[in-house]
Amino acid sequence: MNPHLRKVSAGGLLITLGIIFGDIGTSPLYTLQTLLKEGGRTDQFMVLGAISCVFWTLTLQTTFKYIFITLQADNRGEGGIFSLFALVRRYGKWLAIPAIIGAGTLLADGIITPPISVTSAIEGLNLVPALSKIITPGNDVVLIIVIAIMLLLFFIQQFGTNVVGAAFGPVMLVWFIMLGVLGSIQIAHYPVIFKAFNPMYGYHLLMDHPKGFWLLGAVFLCTTGAEALYSDLGHCGRKNIQVSWMFVKTTLLLNYLGQGAWVLRQTNPLSVKDINPFFAIVPHGFVIPVVIIATLATIIASQALISGSFTLISEAVSMNFWPRITIKYPSNIRGQIYIPSINWILCFGCIAVSLYFKTSEAMTAAYGFSITIAMLMTTILMYYFMRYVKHWPLWLVTIILCMFLSVEFSFFVANAVKILKRLFFLGFEVGLIFTMYIWFRARKINNRFLNFVDLREQIPVLNALSEDTSVSKFATHLIYLTKANNSRQIEQKIIYSIFSRKPKRANVYWFIHIERTDEPFTMEYSVEELEDDKVIRVEFRLGFRIQPRINVLFRKVVQEMVANDELNITSRYPSLKKYNLAADFQFVILEKFLSYENEFSAKEGFILNSYFAIKRLAQSDAKAFGLDTSETRIEKIPMVVTPVNNFHLKKVPPVSYAG
Repeated sequence: MNPHLRKVSAGGLLITLGIIFGDIGTSPLYTLQTLLKEGGRTDQFMVLGAISCVFWTLTLQTTFKYIFITLQADNRGEGGIFSLFALVRRYGKWLAIPAIIGAGTLLADGIITPPISVTSAIEGLNLVPALSKIITPGNDVVLIIVIAIMLLLFFIQQFGTNVVGAAFGPVMLVWFIMLGVLGSIQIAHYPVIFKAFNPMYGYHLLMDHPKGFWLLGAVFLCTTGAEALYSDLGHCGRKNIQVSWMFVKTTLLLNYLGQGAWVLRQTNPLSVKDINPFFAIVPHGFVIPVVIIATLATIIASQALISGSFTLISEAVSMNFWPRITIKYPSNIRGQIYIPSINWILCFGCIAVSLYFKTSEAMTAAYGFSITIAMLMTTILMYYFMRYVKHWPLWLVTIILCMFLSVEFSFFVANAVKILKRLFFLGFEVGLIFTMYIWFRARKINNRFLNFVDLREQIPVLNALSEDTSVSKFATHLIYLTKANNSRQIEQKIIYSIFSRKPKRANVYWFIHIERTDEPFTMEYSVEELEDDKVIRVEFRLGFRIQPRINVLFRKVVQEMVANDELNITSRYPSLKKYNLAADFQFVILEKFLSYENEFSAKEGFILNSYFAIKRLAQSDAKAFGLDTSETRIEKIPMVVTPVNNFHLKKVPPVSYAG
């Protein structure tokens, strides 16, 4: 996190508006409209009850849970479900499951939120008399505009968003001021609307309305973006988010109240049935400017969600929840990344959602199921954070947990009826969670069968091989990546690779180990010479947000060792040594494949077969670790989890043939 964002400042607050609150800030575009349509009424009972539910949802769910409690789960300045998992994983192995489900459902949110927001904004042009016949919800013109915006948005990701991002804060500041002003004008004409703050109106709506409890599915739309708010903690800092939220919440409430005031002032309830109250409170001469600002705000909201998806996948790769994939850095700004595969998957998903649902009304009817699950998973992890990391009293944690679980489970049940409307992209959500689970479980199985040997016992053999000139030299410096946490140990498969396949004679044997830290941006290393100028171990300590570009990191280590006279990298070949040429370095990567010699359970067989099928689509280890292919040799080794041994082979005498 940038140092100037650790404290509250005008610049920090402006950046926060641009990065954090885009999603929740654009919810007034469709929330009240959806509530009134589902409620089927526009009288005082309906409007006051709806706004009361919105107010208390923003207060309990967004303000209390996320702004005041969840933001305290600050992992060295970083937030998000994987950062939270990193803080609590030591308290239960099973906590990986809610982390996986929460991350998968949050990512799935990325293919429906941008279309909802952008489509809602573009549909506002329908109120312009000259455009009313051209712009109608669901027609081809709206779809073409929305898809064009989506394609442009995803196309610019590869160039980095720092230039566009400079305008995010000012645009969102204008947007929130506009929300507050438009709402205040309507409130001035109908101040009675403030009665909506009374929770009894919301209670009676949920109890006495024919749809009652099920209206919570529409109420939930007001808190979209609350989960993503925590994920973006590292961009702005806790204090800036908390302070700016007071301004954001005020403008949101003013706008909701203003929309409600406008609806209740209409003498003919049928006249507002098909009108979006958000655009209805805009003076006619300002509709086009407001639509332009709304469109910019929705693009900013979509951008924040896309960037958050990149960050989430990057963390998943670092924590072995996702296959290694290509990750690019389009600018010098720390934390700004671009993942081509995820970018175009999201792009395809957003366009498909737009074409399938066509209108914002249809999209909102399908929204909410995934994100309620993500919120429930965060609540489960937050229990362990509050109880075991913060050491809050059990009675207090229990009360908070029960309150959040009650609220979120109610939202979940109310949104569960939407599952039939969202079968279109349910496979996307299941695919994300399935991939994370398979990758996590298979890595656990893989690690379970890692065999280590004492490295110090192998040093005499390494010395002997290094001095044996009858064996052709494989490389001057031979480098392996090791998973051994202890410098005294090494994988048996590495020793097998050196001695038993084709003996690999080298002058210096290097073993590199990467330790992932719970802190996001750690970059440290240590060097241990286990045998002087013969066996060297390098330990890299990298934060879970740092990409392990081993080629670059190792080169830096070698340069520092040479500068400190700790290492001589002059070539050992006599013909090259006299010309003072540099020695050669060779990496060996050991890649496993599933051996036919296995005989495992159906569950393990399914997990491992799925794992290797996914792995074929993933990035190679050499590319993932940033190793130049010219310096890297790939060795395939069979993975034998459960050897086939339950069979009887009978020896019989050879068949003799009479001459």
